[in-house]
Amino acid sequence: MGLISLRLTAKPAQVADFPVRRALPQRERRLVGPFCFIDHMGPHTAVGLAGGGVGPHPHIGLATVTYLFEGETLHRDSLGTEQVITPGDVNWMSAGSGIVHSERTPKSHVGKQGVMHGLQVWVALPAELEESAPSFQHVSKAALPFSFDEGVGLRVVLGDWLGSRSPVKLASPTVYAMAELLPGAALELPAQYPERGFYVVEGEVGVDGASFTAGEVAVLTPGASGFMTAFTKSRVAVFGGEPLEGPRFMWWNFVSSRKERLAQAKDDWKDRRFALIPGDSEDRIAMPGE
Repeated sequence: MGLISLRLTAKPAQVADFPVRRALPQRERRLVGPFCFIDHMGPHTAVGLAGGGVGPHPHIGLATVTYLFEGETLHRDSLGTEQVITPGDVNWMSAGSGIVHSERTPKSHVGKQGVMHGLQVWVALPAELEESAPSFQHVSKAALPFSFDEGVGLRVVLGDWLGSRSPVKLASPTVYAMAELLPGAALELPAQYPERGFYVVEGEVGVDGASFTAGEVAVLTPGASGFMTAFTKSRVAVFGGEPLEGPRFMWWNFVSSRKERLAQAKDDWKDRRFALIPGDSEDRIAMPGE
């Protein structure tokens, strides 16, 4: 069997005031390791609005991970966190039993034209942590392991990549790395985790005799290893980890191993039982159909 077991194309979608390409979930594949959602935001050029970005919305049962290539965003949540995210930083927000957050235009960017470009992913939590207390971690670009060798720049965002480990504290064995490849450079794709995939952010790469361009997703065959070669200057996200102990159900911004928990979260948001965000409590995003 070859290295590629499934090939997908990200689907266009709209989130608040900017377009995205949704790599996961798709009908053919719901999770890769604990990764259940991957949105590629932009690149989108716009004038920063004071109330721009994504307004207050809830999550349960997952951790959100924000990673930017260009632009800045202001993260606020119902724990009282207020953190500007800049390119190369990583935010890990564990929703657990429930959290509300927003991602707004920082004050310094209001009224100025700028580019927003990045990935937001969701990592489903193990069943025993789905009702854990929510928490937040921010790790700067400088604190993430980075290497450059033979035309490949690799930053370890989450987990361990061949011995280089991110300082982000995880809920389960997970890997998430960002690779930038010069034309002709090759990146090893080790069989380090049972489930792995990659998403091409920019450029064109070749794997196992097939060519992949921006917006394409590949799921790798368990136990198989090989190399990715760049045909042009490219940026690729590699992700995966140990599979969860059972299936996950998703509705809107909620993820759970139990369908009845999704219904409870829906009622909690409708009846305004989630905590408010200090400094951003006047707005809220309505649920589908609300």
